[in-house]
Amino acid sequence: MDGRSALAPIADKVERGERLTRDDALALFHSTDLLTIGRLADQANRRRNGDRVCFAANQHLNPTNVCVLRNTCVFCSFARMPQEEGAYTRSLDEVFAEADAARDNPTREFHIVGGLHPKLRLAYYVDMFRGLKARHPDVHIKALTAVEIAHLARIEKLSVTEVLLALKQAGVTSLPGGGAEVFSPAARATIADKKLSGDEWLAVHRAAHRVGLPSNCTMLYGHVETMADRVDHLLALRALQDETGGFLTYIPLAYHPDHNELGEALGRTGTATSGFDDLKNIAVGRLVLDNIPHVKTHWPMVTPFISQVALTFGCDDLEGTVVFERVYHEAGAGTPMWLSYDQIVGLIRGAGKEPVERDSLYRTVRTFEDWVPGQSVAPAAGPDGPTFQISHRPRARATGRRALPVLSAVDAAE
Repeated sequence: MDGRSALAPIADKVERGERLTRDDALALFHSTDLLTIGRLADQANRRRNGDRVCFAANQHLNPTNVCVLRNTCVFCSFARMPQEEGAYTRSLDEVFAEADAARDNPTREFHIVGGLHPKLRLAYYVDMFRGLKARHPDVHIKALTAVEIAHLARIEKLSVTEVLLALKQAGVTSLPGGGAEVFSPAARATIADKKLSGDEWLAVHRAAHRVGLPSNCTMLYGHVETMADRVDHLLALRALQDETGGFLTYIPLAYHPDHNELGEALGRTGTATSGFDDLKNIAVGRLVLDNIPHVKTHWPMVTPFISQVALTFGCDDLEGTVVFERVYHEAGAGTPMWLSYDQIVGLIRGAGKEPVERDSLYRTVRTFEDWVPGQSVAPAAGPDGPTFQISHRPRARATGRRALPVLSAVDAAE
């Protein structure tokens, strides 16, 4: 039986809007009929989101790369021990200075994650978030993974819920989905044996949803996991979403093997995931996670080109402007550190889709029917990284807010 006929029963279910089973998901992951899988995922996505593709004008902030799990998360290239070369911990003033790029750029979200620092207490993060909200009241804060939250609960001798409430009161709007990796105990024992278990990760997100903090969810693929591990991970996410409805988007994350112990052990240095697998993970995620509204492609990990193709494989969210992405570039990602508005809008339009800027909660901020690309200007180097020049104001149609200037730095992105 060829791949196309093997997928016919699944295609019938997708046509009828029926939920796929574990066996269906396994069949999709084992199939080589990528175009049919992509077509089915595109059908499911169009039914929910039409031709709209959203993105966020976001800025990544990583306050520290010091992490007590440095020697146990063998897939990570970002973490450092406290005295290790390259270790850093930002003061609050340094964090605020880096965030000040948002004063001139159309930033609407701070994406904040870091390491499990043994000495940074909850007060450091609470003061950071309060300071960011005071300086940038209109910028949402998406901050701290489930692993970081559980770490803070442990060192403060508080419950996870108490930590979450403190973060929410300080200005956190939502949680990122990092730290999930893959829930399989066998895979976690190999790649991150001291990290939160899958059940513990799910428990933190369940608690977040209960206190009114929505979150993202992820899966790290392309390392030692099996196809069954991938499927069971997706089904666990689907089950929690059935329970709480708190997940905003699903993001499959491609493992990068450079500069980490796992890549060396597997003999994979310099060999990233294939575009075939990247697109399949987007598509199968869309088909299995029928109750999660959005699926995001993370272009810093899979390249802007693959992310553009993913927009016709069930994906309706393109990771945003980013600005200074560090975590995956430490692992060998050869992609740009950030993209300009012009590039993002161009990528989406080039896929025949309708670009829509969103905020952290997926509310529409702006549409782009009358968008006029700005002139490309390179950022000037400053002591703490690039500073930015702003081009003309585009004739964008603002939704609920005034149109903001475009940040254009195509030369820097290259």
